[in-house]
Amino acid sequence: MVDRINDITWQAHQGSVAAIIQVLNETLTKSGVRIRAVFADGVLQLLCEAAKVEELEQSRLVEEIQQILESIAPRNIRRVKINSRIVREQQLLWLTEIDGDRDNQLLWSQEITLAQPNVVQQLIKDFQASQAEGQLNLPKLSPITNSDKQNKSPTVRWQLALGLGLLLTLGWVVYTQFGEQLKNLVQLENTNSFATANTNRTKTEADKSHDSFAAAVRIANKASVAGKTATSSTQWLELAAMWQRASDLMNAVPPTHSRYQEAKIRSQLYKKYSETAQKEAAKSEL
Repeated sequence: MVDRINDITWQAHQGSVAAIIQVLNETLTKSGVRIRAVFADGVLQLLCEAAKVEELEQSRLVEEIQQILESIAPRNIRRVKINSRIVREQQLLWLTEIDGDRDNQLLWSQEITLAQPNVVQQLIKDFQASQAEGQLNLPKLSPITNSDKQNKSPTVRWQLALGLGLLLTLGWVVYTQFGEQLKNLVQLENTNSFATANTNRTKTEADKSHDSFAAAVRIANKASVAGKTATSSTQWLELAAMWQRASDLMNAVPPTHSRYQEAKIRSQLYKKYSETAQKEAAKSEL
């Protein structure tokens, strides 16, 4: 039987942020991504860091993290905000820092909503877990002699049969009285979760497309200034990330935008600047 104190997955399911970090890092370590996390204002804030921009590809990383978290199903955690940036030295107040200057601190940021497990299935899992923990603490019984077995077996069988009968009767009563209500409750929960996820997804997409042209120009201007003084490999990598972020924002400009054609041209130009900065970073390491 598994010792719950050392069961990291179980602790993560209970909502332990430290355990969630450990599970994510153990899963993502091969991809070169390091995770830090903090729970604030009802949102699990994740910071994904890697040495290269390619290791932080948004769609792949977001999908992988969402699958891991939904398999854990951490208690009382539904909203998760995923932030990413090029790896830096340890910073204890990293959330405060990125909130104060998101354009310069992050490559990208995206909030997701975790799908909640089926209510009935979750109750069954919790009941099974409680049973497992109870079995761990059962006292050791002294050896039973043959005479004890002969004296106690009929009584034990009778008690087991009575207990099983009562349990089946109770289950039938609960099902006949509340079965339809539980079914409706589960369907309502699934419908609400689906509607909330769609609403959040639509809102996120709208926020992304809202004047991303202007945001890209601001980042490009900062990158242009930073490029005049960049010398080290770290500085060139940060510069490459800024240009890539500006390119992604330009690429997100919707066709209805008045400067859509210009955004497409700028997106390709900024991408070339990012590639140039990455080459300079490689030269600086030699």
